[in-house]
Amino acid sequence: MATSKVQICSNALLMLNDRTIADFSEDSDRARLAANLWDNARQFVLRAHPWNCAVTRVALAPETAAPAWDWAFSFLLPGDCLRVLGIGARGEEPDYELEGRRVLMDENVCRLRYVADVEDVAAWDSGLVQAMTFYMAHLFAYPVTGSAQRANDLLDTFSAMLRTAGGIDGQEQPMAEVGSSTFVNVRALPGAWR
Repeated sequence: MATSKVQICSNALLMLNDRTIADFSEDSDRARLAANLWDNARQFVLRAHPWNCAVTRVALAPETAAPAWDWAFSFLLPGDCLRVLGIGARGEEPDYELEGRRVLMDENVCRLRYVADVEDVAAWDSGLVQAMTFYMAHLFAYPVTGSAQRANDLLDTFSAMLRTAGGIDGQEQPMAEVGSSTFVNVRALPGAWR
């Protein structure tokens, strides 16, 4: 498995029958292209799916200044937060609103679960590495081969990998329990299905 961003980019270039790179700082068009695309591409791929290896949680303290109206507290999102997955303890999700890089709510502690910008490729699981490789190949495809069709095919493969990753990551999580509701409870009443 690739353990560095250079390896991922080199594998993506190999998929296009092109030469590899040894470092982002080398004097070649490929290395400059990889260096220019890497950070935005990494953040996009991490944000595109709640990868288990990138999910984290934190309890945030409120900022000193309250929002101008509607909410009692404002919380600044962590600098590495790419995507908010949930707020509050399980079963106790408070009302909130995202506004820019802030969470607004009436609770005085924000329990945040989010996708972090994990820069260390060695901490990634194999599905994320593969997805990133195909996404980088998609980005490299037109500049390297001049083929828009090849770029589109690689984007389709990347999209399929995200669907597969969703299934795999989902199997690693406990099954969600369906909560109680009037709709669910009424089905248990005698004669409800007549």
